[in-house]
Amino acid sequence: MRRDVFQAIADPTRRAIIVLIATQAMTPNAIAEHFDTTRQAVSKHLRILTECQLVRQEHQGREIYYQLEVSKMKEIENWLEQFRKLWESRFNQLDSVLLTIKNNKK
Repeated sequence: MRRDVFQAIADPTRRAIIVLIATQAMTPNAIAEHFDTTRQAVSKHLRILTECQLVRQEHQGREIYYQLEVSKMKEIENWLEQFRKLWESRFNQLDSVLLTIKNNKK
C-alpha cells in the first residue's frame, strides 16, 4: 500500500519519531526507549516513514540509523504555506477593520 506523507504524519507516534530524529540520527532501539510500546511497533512506524521517504536509513556496521529526510518535509511545508498566506491575509483584514472601528469611536 502506497501512502503519502500526510498519511504518515497523521499518526501521533510517527510525528513524535520525526521530532526525535530531527536533530540526530537514532537506532530503532534508541527511538523505542522514548515510547511505551514494543520495538516491533516502533519498527512498523519507521517502515511507514521510510516508505513515505520522510526518513532514511543509514547502515553503520551492524546498526541502522534513521534520520529525517528534510527535503520531503518541504512537501508538507509547501502545502501548509498556502494556508499561512490565507490566515495572514485574513488577520491583516481584521486588523484593518479593528483600526477603522477604533478610529470611528474617537
